[in-house]
Amino acid sequence: MREKIVFIGGGNMASAIIDGLLGQGRKLADFLVVEPFEPTRAGLLARGLTCRESVGAEIAGAALCVLATKPQALREACGQVQAHLPAQSTVVSIAAGVNLASLSPWLGGHARIVRAMPNTPAKVGLGMTGLYATAACDAAQRDQVDALFAAVGERIWVDTEAMIDAVTAVTGSGPGYVFYFMAALEKAARELGFEAADARRLSVAAFRGAAELAAGDDAALAELQDRVTSKGGTTYAALTHLREAGVAAAITEAALKAEQRARELSAG
Repeated sequence: MREKIVFIGGGNMASAIIDGLLGQGRKLADFLVVEPFEPTRAGLLARGLTCRESVGAEIAGAALCVLATKPQALREACGQVQAHLPAQSTVVSIAAGVNLASLSPWLGGHARIVRAMPNTPAKVGLGMTGLYATAACDAAQRDQVDALFAAVGERIWVDTEAMIDAVTAVTGSGPGYVFYFMAALEKAARELGFEAADARRLSVAAFRGAAELAAGDDAALAELQDRVTSKGGTTYAALTHLREAGVAAAITEAALKAEQRARELSAG
């Protein structure tokens, strides 16, 4: 019999993980979702999921307890969870900016905790999740958590909690950078005469296709650029302008700013 997975919070990321696990053969009965917001809870119930408005003794049998609330609601949620949480359960937090120094006391000193930083492409099974486990988590518990996020994409385990902030800067916030660049390319397509719908299609296709090419090729990204760039050609003209404008340096600096902000949030 498979052990139950409890989600504290039933929002977009929790739903994405559940959908991914269902796609891998898990059953609706394998999940319990605690969701206080009635419209969200109603939607989950309509899908056949077991939902509760508040935390109760039912979480005692959970192998995994996933904290998927908004960061500002996490402390209160942890206070409710700790009263029913077995010592052997693994707690997974996907709340950005809340570190273990806060989480463990909020959970009554619970030691088996994994911090996770997924990103929004998890909704389409193409996520990248950064993971950090406390020393109290053994290999089997790490494997359980790894399987949880394998349902929504790739995973990268980091050796220090501080590196979760780095993951946040690169892939947690990364989709925002990509959408920003896509919007600029879409705007260029509009200025070149395309209607809005076609301009969006062109921009999305460029990024989707390039990402798939990069994912399927181990060559350095600079080499992939060279392969599509003929000296004196159209791509050369565009990339020369981007280099002269300092775009690459600005993107790197943006990610560093994101990491700095993540550290500030973690420090409270």
